[in-house]
Amino acid sequence: MKPKGITIKGYSEGLNIVINLDAFEDDRHMLHMFKGKLKSSKKFYKNSSLILTTQLSELSDKAINEIKAFLYNELEVKECTFKEFKEVNKKSFSGIYEGRTKFIRKSVRSGQVINYNGNVVIIGDVNPGAEVTAQGNIIVMGSLKGVVHAGCNGNNSAIIAALNMQPTLVRIGEYISRSAEEEFKPSYPEVVKIKNGEIIIEPYLPNKFL
Repeated sequence: MKPKGITIKGYSEGLNIVINLDAFEDDRHMLHMFKGKLKSSKKFYKNSSLILTTQLSELSDKAINEIKAFLYNELEVKECTFKEFKEVNKKSFSGIYEGRTKFIRKSVRSGQVINYNGNVVIIGDVNPGAEVTAQGNIIVMGSLKGVVHAGCNGNNSAIIAALNMQPTLVRIGEYISRSAEEEFKPSYPEVVKIKNGEIIIEPYLPNKFL
């Protein structure tokens, strides 16, 4: 069973801090909660030995360095060892709703590239020339006119949804399709998904995805 958020466990030689990245929106959210939780007992960690267990393959070098700086400089721990959270790492992201979600609260401009190992929700547009890749779903609360690849780790259950669906190119898992040239563009949200071995696009009906 996966622990939620941040869990601190004692062991014979020190403490094991387990961070489940799936519980946080992104690294910034995790770092904020991590620092807040440990700062409340700052004196407790001084000169201690820590094991920090998390999904190392999903954690950026910047976040790891920030964790180290916080532990050594602010908490004054004696040593810290990083270990892989193998229970989470056994399989790649495969869900539709569960897992980490990155929220982007602005439009993705031409030339920008977004790559994330969970779901991506964009509150804005994906402009022509922009690229968005995710292991989970891609949800665009605006116009989708760029290149998008959901389920990039082979997750064919992922979906792509947008209020205005006009992508240059869409991919889900191993399947790929170019946008058809249409004079009429629907004024309702649409969803792209895999059905019977091919990419289809259909109106978004909330009850179908509950």
